[in-house]
Amino acid sequence: MASRAQRPRPAPEPEDDIIIRVRGLENRFGEQVVHENLDLDVKRGEILGVVGGSGTGKSVLMRSIIGLQQPTAGEVEVFGELTTGGSSDVESEAVRKRWGVLFQGGALFSTLSVAENVQVPIREYYPKLDDQLLDEIATYKIVASGLPPESSSKYPSELSGGMRKRAGLARALALDPELIFLDEPTAGLDPIGAAAFDNLIKTLRDLLGLTVFIITHDLDTLYAICDRVAVLADKKVVAVGTIEELVALDHPWIQEYFNGPRGRAAEDSAERAEEESKHALSPQEATKLTGSDELGTDEGT
Repeated sequence: MASRAQRPRPAPEPEDDIIIRVRGLENRFGEQVVHENLDLDVKRGEILGVVGGSGTGKSVLMRSIIGLQQPTAGEVEVFGELTTGGSSDVESEAVRKRWGVLFQGGALFSTLSVAENVQVPIREYYPKLDDQLLDEIATYKIVASGLPPESSSKYPSELSGGMRKRAGLARALALDPELIFLDEPTAGLDPIGAAAFDNLIKTLRDLLGLTVFIITHDLDTLYAICDRVAVLADKKVVAVGTIEELVALDHPWIQEYFNGPRGRAAEDSAERAEEESKHALSPQEATKLTGSDELGTDEGT
């Protein structure tokens, strides 16, 4: 990994590359003020990590963006359309089709199979599709999320924690979204499973051209896949940028979070992974050495 001083800062993005724009957001619950004058931009195609201490309103921010929480004040635009009141039902539906959401724990319907869970948003927006096509779409999304096809008929109680996360991701991808929201997707997973999920998200972003809004406390995730990180503190976004840019700031929470023992361990792990990737053989090189086109893969759960 290049040193912090060596990394060039990214050029400013054009205005039309901002697909989420939050301005002056305020969320109050009685006397409690969670957000006050919060601003945030999310760029097209990036993986944006959102971090903050307990009670800073990370999930409340996500719910405000997708319209599940009506803020006290402020405006939220997604794909250029307001999601904070004023939009018609038709406009709101058109925007909602363009995003998918993975809630904490997967939030699967316990009485539905994995395939039926994936089909829920499809049936909502496209009620006339026949069952055979729905099954085919669901299977495709399930496999794309790293699950075997036979998991389609299983129920959430029959899945491991990692498999439930992937099933929830398959449902988030059901409508071929341009934008996905992930709320603590690696929470509760072992390090190998968490790393496999991170790799899956980055692969899907690259293949499908997704924009990813990810709430996480996992420093390994931030270092491994996030292009930028937004820090929630003091009731607002106090900073947003690359990790290299953030650690140069003197905000006490940022310094404690990124320069503490866990932060240094995550940075060391990311540096080792990047160094190893430089020396790894490409599939073509490996094929020449082994004489085989059948290279094994570790999917992880």
